[in-house]
Amino acid sequence: MGIVLNQSFKNTIITYIGFAIGGINTIYLYPVFLGATYYGLTNYITSSANVIMPLFAIGMQNTLVKFYSQYETEAERNRFLSFTVLFPLLLIIPLLFIGFLFQDEILFFLSKKNAVVKNYIWLIPFIGLCMAYFEIFYAWLRVHMHSVFGNFIKEVGLRTASLFLLMGVYFHWITVEGFVYATAVVYLIALLVTMFYAFSIQKPNFQFTIPVNTKDILTYTFYIILSGSVANLLLDGDKMILNQYMNIENIAFYSVATYIALVISVPSRAMHQIVYPITAKLMHENKHDEMNILYKKTSINLQMVGGYVMLGIFVNINMLYKMVPPEYAGGIMVVFMIGLSKYFDLILGNNNAIIFNTKYYRTVLFLGVLLVILTVGLNMIFIPLYGIIGSAFATLLSITMYSLAKLVFVVKKLDLYPFTKQTMYSLILTFVLFVAFYVWDFPFNPIISIILKSILLTVAYVYLNYRFVISTEINEVMDKYLKKFKIIK
Repeated sequence: MGIVLNQSFKNTIITYIGFAIGGINTIYLYPVFLGATYYGLTNYITSSANVIMPLFAIGMQNTLVKFYSQYETEAERNRFLSFTVLFPLLLIIPLLFIGFLFQDEILFFLSKKNAVVKNYIWLIPFIGLCMAYFEIFYAWLRVHMHSVFGNFIKEVGLRTASLFLLMGVYFHWITVEGFVYATAVVYLIALLVTMFYAFSIQKPNFQFTIPVNTKDILTYTFYIILSGSVANLLLDGDKMILNQYMNIENIAFYSVATYIALVISVPSRAMHQIVYPITAKLMHENKHDEMNILYKKTSINLQMVGGYVMLGIFVNINMLYKMVPPEYAGGIMVVFMIGLSKYFDLILGNNNAIIFNTKYYRTVLFLGVLLVILTVGLNMIFIPLYGIIGSAFATLLSITMYSLAKLVFVVKKLDLYPFTKQTMYSLILTFVLFVAFYVWDFPFNPIISIILKSILLTVAYVYLNYRFVISTEINEVMDKYLKKFKIIK
């Protein structure tokens, strides 16, 4: 776990820096500088691009990670890398052609509720294409154990660029309309930077040939497309559906709430960058016991770190919403619902990485497709009744059911189990601290109140987790520093 902790730590720090910058953008700059309409529009475009991204990438980012370690010679690896970069074009070109043929119908359908969407529809496939190839070259870096750079571009670079663009809007260097177009340019720059860095790590030798195990690759890729589509629809599909039923400003209100809740999943995102290829290697070598140990470690470590983040958000949520325009306040319940769904998914550890590296992944992926259908149906029922809260409730139900299905599948089919008695201790500890800290706030400025309460929460959470040895690995790291500063012997 040495390399896992090392790069996971770096990725976690980078991701939290990115989320801090994104938090400034989301909570203050977007609502104030851009306004609800164009904030909602920008989120709708990027969310829609993220939904279609798996189709453009054809799952090659996951396929690259799964199969790369199985090739033994440099020639085979070069052939495979070429295939992962060039093969998506076989689907991208026809999809773009179909979109061009039916552009009038597509424009009418997507802009019938919000006319402002019409002039920006073409940015969706453009950004989706940039996202797809960014992920492919990011995977190129990950298989060479260089996950930190790509993570920096994705988490910090994109959000920092948005920060500068928002400042440009404030100083009238660009218009709010220009901001939307400039956002698309930022995604293109992120792709190009990541691509050239990947080439510096592994010089490309593109060949118009196919790998020896093409049938296995294509079969796996087909299901990964389903997997990516399922995951992204569960993440961003609700914003697409909101556009069909409500004014686009509601997407801005919903986006602020979901962004706050998504901070809970940061530890998982950071650790998975490096755990995924290690999981693929262990599964390929059939090292069941080592895999079971890794599964439990990732689960409790993510539960401990993610639980702290979730508590920090939940107990400060009322003060946090005093910092945004009043019309955004209806999103507090959205934060709780989306946050709980993310927490439950987080404590499953590297569950997804395990499933996608076994022969059983097909069944769970088809189950995921059914749950997407359920998600869309629930959104169509609850959004007209309860607005953005209805959408959050539909997402909570869907993600929870999907996570439970994956957990049961791994336990029953692979005899791998993520939980220990420490899991229950952690849940109890987290609940007790939530009750103790949620019911009161400091009567000060919201920022000062959040800082003071967070300090108290941190002291209590860290002490109790350390005292009850919730995670032996994290305790070992803490012991190292406590001994270094001579706090303990």
